[in-house]
Amino acid sequence: MTPFLWPRSIAGRTFLVLLLGLFAAQVIGLTIHALDRLELQRSAAARESMLRLAGLWRAAVTAPAAARGELVRQADLPEGFTVTFSAEPTTVGLAFGGRGERAERLAAWLGRLGGPPPLRPREVILADLPGGGFAASLRLPDQGWMNVTARPPRPVPWSSPTFLAALAVMTAAVAALSFWAVRRLTAPIRDLGAAAERLGRDVNAPPLSTEGPREVAQAAAAFNTMAERIRRFVADRTTMLAALSHDLRTPITRLRLRAEFIEDEALREKILADLAEMEAMVSATLALAREDAVREAAAVIDLAALARTVADEANDLAGREIVRVEAPATLAVSVRPVSLKRAIGNLVQNALAYAGDCTIRLLPPEGGVVRIMVEDEGPGIPEGEIERLMQPFQRGEPSRSRETGGAGLGLAIARSVARAHGGELVLENRSPRGLRATLSLPA
Repeated sequence: MTPFLWPRSIAGRTFLVLLLGLFAAQVIGLTIHALDRLELQRSAAARESMLRLAGLWRAAVTAPAAARGELVRQADLPEGFTVTFSAEPTTVGLAFGGRGERAERLAAWLGRLGGPPPLRPREVILADLPGGGFAASLRLPDQGWMNVTARPPRPVPWSSPTFLAALAVMTAAVAALSFWAVRRLTAPIRDLGAAAERLGRDVNAPPLSTEGPREVAQAAAAFNTMAERIRRFVADRTTMLAALSHDLRTPITRLRLRAEFIEDEALREKILADLAEMEAMVSATLALAREDAVREAAAVIDLAALARTVADEANDLAGREIVRVEAPATLAVSVRPVSLKRAIGNLVQNALAYAGDCTIRLLPPEGGVVRIMVEDEGPGIPEGEIERLMQPFQRGEPSRSRETGGAGLGLAIARSVARAHGGELVLENRSPRGLRATLSLPA
């Protein structure tokens, strides 16, 4: 079977194998039945033909020779049979022996054709015909001959009008039952795949149901145990990260106070700058930890209005229009508003830091997905560095220099928000220059 016709899913492959196997079994069974029926048809047809031939023979024996032609014309002969009367036999063959067991039985039957001995043929000449059938010459009591040529039509095994109907009905029934059974059998696999997908998007996704057959319940219980261990692992690491980041604020504050008493102004400014950078990193780390630890309730909002709010705040802060918005008048979507606003804001701030301005482009839903694009005309990111810069605490150098600020968590937080919504964040370079950040969300 070609790969094009071979299904990719387990359910499709199982259904196809079952359907083909059962269809083949039905065809074989019906073929055997048809062949048995064919043999019965052949025997019945032969018996009927011989009975009619016997009746014609008796009528010919008792009738005058001149009336025999009229008997043949009025006789109801079987299909493929012809009868003539002549003074000499028209069949060339072996008398009472034929060729083979079948010919011997036929010759013996023809010899007893008339019934009582006075009415039986005096002599029988039998010969096989090319392509099937036989020719026989039977000697009449008055020395004439009755010549019979038999070319009965071959019975057709598939001639029954109910054969195809029975095959179609059984195939449809088998297909329906197979489809139902395969769907039931593969449903746990689909549920397991969906649960794994939900767990990948949301570590706090609900557990998988353990109802069903023993093997399914065992697999579901093992999956739930794995998911619980992952949740504990993530919670422990997130709590530790949040606690460390929070506890660092106190020594940073003390160091800031002590730095104020340093008389060397240049040294004091350098120390305060380092402390400000440390504090920014701690704040960004806390934001990332909160994003992983706190689950905001979803609500239906106007996504276009949210994008315009982010742009207005950036423009007000800059005192001029540096963020443009291209969006429909309204677009209602169920999201976590605060988290999503933070993600879009991070993407906008990232674009402003390295390009000076940007455009927020909001596309209408397509294929059940809403796309928010933040495009800039900056230097972009080398292709090999895009995935690395999506990781926490990763910053691009030299195109993304330290002077621009930030702790390397903006993209990580934005991607975390996108995945928490069941979407994704993708970065791609524009042509001839610039960067496009696409935030995809379920519509």
